[in-house]
Amino acid sequence: MQAGSTGSNPKTLTGQCMCGAVSFTVPDDFDYAMNCHCGKCRRTTGSAFKPMGGIARAELVVTRGAGDVFLYGDGTTHDAHCRRCGSLLFSQVRDAEYAHVPLGVLIDAPSIRPTHHIHVASKAPWYEITDDLPQYQEFD
Repeated sequence: MQAGSTGSNPKTLTGQCMCGAVSFTVPDDFDYAMNCHCGKCRRTTGSAFKPMGGIARAELVVTRGAGDVFLYGDGTTHDAHCRRCGSLLFSQVRDAEYAHVPLGVLIDAPSIRPTHHIHVASKAPWYEITDDLPQYQEFD
């Protein structure tokens, strides 16, 4: 089955923070995946960009350590971090309808791969994009 398809029983992926206090599951059925180069994603991850997959927020279930999840933002749009180690677990976006899951926090390999780069107008000046994926100056 292709990621993002509507087939039945997709594989379940597990995500976890660095210290292991918080875990979550999400089906391997992401609607999209991309590399975001905006300043917020760079600062949140400490990296040149954030590779992430987008999925309906209701599909992501915190399975361990819900009390250790710290939300940075408001009730609709926020980043969820581990209160103990600070790892970014996911971002709630698009009027709380979607979660953006950093692919690096997944223990299991998702079947989807990023298909494009967004916010390249504000990418880190020291980083050069060397792949052939489409690049978008902003996010439409």
